[in-house]
Amino acid sequence: MAIFQVNNVSLAFGERVLLDNISFTVRDRARAALAGGNGEGKTTLMKIMASIMKPDSGSFSGTRGMRISYLPQSDIVLRERTVYEEIEEAFDRYREKIDRQREIEEILQTDHDPALLMELDGIHEELLNGPYFRREAIISSIAKGLGFREADLRRNCSEFSGGYQMRIALAKVLAQDPDLMLLDEPTNYLDIEARMWLRGFLSRYSGSLLLVCHDRDFLDATVNEVYELFQAKLSRYSGNYTFYEKQRRMEIRQMEEAARKQESEIEKTERFVERFRYKATKAKQVQSRIKQLEKMDSVSYPVHLKRLQFSFPQPPHSPNDVVVLEHLHKEYPGQVIFEDFSMVVNKGQKVAVTGHNGIGKSTLLKIIAGVDSSYEGLAKLGPGLEPGYYSQDTADSLDLSLSVFDQVSSYGTESQIRNALGSFLFSGNDILKKTSVLSGGERSRLALLKILLRPTALLILDEPTNHLDLNSKDMLLKALKEYTGTIIFVSHDAYFIRGLADRILYLSSSGPQMIEGDYEYFEYKLSQMNETPEKETVKETPKPVTDRAQANRIKNRKNSLQRLSDSLIEKSGELEEELRKLKEKMNNPEYYSDTEKINALISEMKKIEEEKDSVDEKWMEANEELEALLKE
Repeated sequence: MAIFQVNNVSLAFGERVLLDNISFTVRDRARAALAGGNGEGKTTLMKIMASIMKPDSGSFSGTRGMRISYLPQSDIVLRERTVYEEIEEAFDRYREKIDRQREIEEILQTDHDPALLMELDGIHEELLNGPYFRREAIISSIAKGLGFREADLRRNCSEFSGGYQMRIALAKVLAQDPDLMLLDEPTNYLDIEARMWLRGFLSRYSGSLLLVCHDRDFLDATVNEVYELFQAKLSRYSGNYTFYEKQRRMEIRQMEEAARKQESEIEKTERFVERFRYKATKAKQVQSRIKQLEKMDSVSYPVHLKRLQFSFPQPPHSPNDVVVLEHLHKEYPGQVIFEDFSMVVNKGQKVAVTGHNGIGKSTLLKIIAGVDSSYEGLAKLGPGLEPGYYSQDTADSLDLSLSVFDQVSSYGTESQIRNALGSFLFSGNDILKKTSVLSGGERSRLALLKILLRPTALLILDEPTNHLDLNSKDMLLKALKEYTGTIIFVSHDAYFIRGLADRILYLSSSGPQMIEGDYEYFEYKLSQMNETPEKETVKETPKPVTDRAQANRIKNRKNSLQRLSDSLIEKSGELEEELRKLKEKMNNPEYYSDTEKINALISEMKKIEEEKDSVDEKWMEANEELEALLKE
């Protein structure tokens, strides 16, 4: 049993306290997410747990011999060696045993010491029962699941892009099979198949997991508890990420109500102080009220859970056939990307394009947007259409001398622009910064906003959620769903695709396939394709769905369970509120000496607690069934 404990850990950078007496326990086989706003300290806490950073005070410890592996979200530096050699380093923990085995074997050539024979037998047993002699197959399986071909294992790590180098680092962490895995944004550079494979791998992983991730579907399928970092404090919530959000939002509603009451109380107190400040007869009461004001803490709540609002300008009129591709042929030296591909996208449709990295998704969007003209066949837009096109290099077109605000100031009033910038994570003095000092991620967000604010009937978006947190993704998804124009977008985010797409274009080595239906049907179709790694990785896969009618039945059951889950969460919150009010009553002096009233309150509280336990149990049952269906 492997358990990791963090005890009263604190860390500050200058005057800013990032962690304030943080304590928690990562249980054996834990599946936990670490949530919080940007800059709250999630990565810092992980680095402390991985012994990369030292806290100012406090301690942390694991079960004796506990092995911990950490995947950072960026800045991976790989040495000059092959992919296989890099991942194989995960098995270095056996090197000492191998060296000792050789040493004993040499000694036994001249000295048949019984104690050494027993030690050698123990080493043989450990190596035979462990993964060391299966390492080649393990490395091959993990690399394949993360999108590498067999030939890639013999290539040098430096030949791969930054995104694929992150995959190599992830593969190495997975191959280490540690007791505790700390993963900071592991899905950032994974395509949809690799995310599905990783989800299956982690479902079989026998150790403990602490995860930071901005992929809601991945979180919901992977974790069953959430730790939230907010204002240097840590709070634990049971359930997956969606359940945590709903619990937290109920708390926020209560906090907002408390804030309104507090504002009213402050107003009254300030009026009293102002009115009687100079009256000697009221001096004592005035001083008392002033102290009361000083003691009042302002009510605040997590930025990463605030409801962000953003809406598009209404699109201009467009023809019915927005995009027409006929007999498209596109190739690069040694690789055919599209061969005789035809497609029509009609007005108002929302088409997701997904598939392996490097299969041609971005190329297709460039052709449709008119950026790439080196192809054969026909690619045209409807008459008069000027699309809004966002790609990963759109940020390079920004004028670096302008401020953030000035980049988009012509698209509305100052208030509208400030609200829009806030929704894209630019607030306060950030909007006055020069574009030249922004990070790559910040520039990408700003470039995306600039495109979305311009009225257009066609949006072409390549990975629009890459640099957004979960809250901003929700905001963007809501705005795009309300947008009445046509959208063609590339994404690997299952939650985003599920919420937006009405058709999914899947690109693979077998050629493009347009799937007419929602994401659930796409997942079903993908699980039937020979290429998907899902078949290899999902443990105890249920009997395959045989037709679309069955897929629809599963979809309806998921929707039914989701509605039931939502209603049970709401009911649980209502019962929690009733309990809180009863506890307030018990603290009322008028009940202190009235045994009958106290007993009645206790009886009522017990009844409500039993009902709440029953509701929570039903939610757990519904959620377990829902999670099982989502993993199919």
